[in-house]
Amino acid sequence: MNQQELLASVKYNSDGLVPVITQDAENGEVLMMAWMNEEALKLTLETKRVTYFSRSRQSLWKKGETSGHFQKLITMAIDCDGDTLLVRIIQTGAACHTNNRSCFYRNVEV
Repeated sequence: MNQQELLASVKYNSDGLVPVITQDAENGEVLMMAWMNEEALKLTLETKRVTYFSRSRQSLWKKGETSGHFQKLITMAIDCDGDTLLVRIIQTGAACHTNNRSCFYRNVEV
């Protein structure tokens, strides 16, 4: 699938957002989940630096812009329904705003 086909295939929710799962391209670790709007998706594809949409700030969030913890886009995939994206990245520094490598550091006993 090329980038134009991807852009035409994404099904955004009622807020104009699509969930994005972020995975380490080297070891497969799931690092975070965030949201993109169409502009963030286009910027990510254009710059190869991951940009999200911050729901709390209602603005674009260029990952690493203030922290220096950038995410370099390696690959992008869309799920079978077109309503979730998977980005595989090279992470510089921590992915989580708590300064943890991954946002999924709190394990639950099952």
